[in-house]
Amino acid sequence: MGSFLNRRKFIQTGALAGAAGLLSPSLRAQSIDTSSSVIGKSKWDLDSPALCVDLDKMSQNIKGVHTALQGTGVGVRPHIKTHKCPAIAKMQMDAGAVGICAAKISESEVMLENGIKDVLMTGVNVTAPKIERAMALRKKHTGFIQAVDNPQNAKDLQDAAKAAGIIADVVVDIDVIKRSGVLPGEPALALAQMVDKMPNLRFRGILAYDGGVQHVKGFQNRKKKALKNFEPVVATYEKMKAAGLNMEIFSGGGTGTYNMMSNFPGFTDVQVGSYLFMDRQYMVIGGENNENEYDDFVPSLTVMTTIINTNHPGRLITDSGAKSLTINRPTAMVIGEPGFTYSAGSDEYGTIRFEESSRSYKVGDKLEVIIPHCDPVINLYDVMYGIRNDRVESVIPILARGKSQ
Repeated sequence: MGSFLNRRKFIQTGALAGAAGLLSPSLRAQSIDTSSSVIGKSKWDLDSPALCVDLDKMSQNIKGVHTALQGTGVGVRPHIKTHKCPAIAKMQMDAGAVGICAAKISESEVMLENGIKDVLMTGVNVTAPKIERAMALRKKHTGFIQAVDNPQNAKDLQDAAKAAGIIADVVVDIDVIKRSGVLPGEPALALAQMVDKMPNLRFRGILAYDGGVQHVKGFQNRKKKALKNFEPVVATYEKMKAAGLNMEIFSGGGTGTYNMMSNFPGFTDVQVGSYLFMDRQYMVIGGENNENEYDDFVPSLTVMTTIINTNHPGRLITDSGAKSLTINRPTAMVIGEPGFTYSAGSDEYGTIRFEESSRSYKVGDKLEVIIPHCDPVINLYDVMYGIRNDRVESVIPILARGKSQ
């Protein structure tokens, strides 16, 4: 830890200066654009590839998750790694979210510097530059909470918080899927007690994300696995509570398990992300009332693409390949053409294969596709177009695009 403190001045000069550049007034001033030249145009007239969100459907999804959880005692803490837009995070907060989640320190910076006051960073900050940035952020924004998952990291956070003259809020991340987090049971309890005794850290509770069950097909199958996987986490929560620790936060879950989390004692809020837009990966997992399709939420995010070649029968080439849609599976789905199979294997080109189509297509015609996986697709675009009644109402900047540090 001594080397960390010895490097502090260098880090503060370099990393914080870099963070200041990221958070320049010009960036903070960006918001939804309602004066662009495309406002009022049909979405079919947008140049492509164009990322579009149906504002009414997105609003339906935002309201829907709160309605579904009403009376359960479980709040909503949306994960902005999905949309990366402060403007959309504000919509979620206005709808009653208890706060938002961010995956990285860079995402957290963008959200807090653009008016979102309550941010829980679910990833851990282990490098010296990130720890410095986290403490600078906490010094300026009291609503910032970060995760910790090992004793050395807790010591580093304590030293940095002391050097910054602050008390940093932390939650203990508990391992559910062998990815991040401290092991449940005694290791997690010991870490929480260690944090609780540190003068410059404030223990706020725990988080636990079971990403492995979110896309399990079949509601009952998914629920069975979610309940089983969370048993050690619940036992850990009970140990911490019995030890007298402050269990203000017990956060986790996701879009695939949001309506199962009230089964767990003390659970406070669910970290839904993709519910906002939906995508092909979630559409096929099945819901409580429909085993074939997950229809709790409606697809609101699409990409407009243009046909650029029709030389070969049963084959169309578009301008939306892997750099527009990623290569995740299931592949993109062309709206209105159930017989089309879309492949985005080439960087710049999409390939559609079909035996039958609803009509003949020519070069220049546009298609609208539902995306494979919303999180990585959104990270490929600078803006998304807010659509209402098929016309552009707003241009929403994706300010946290590329914020992977």
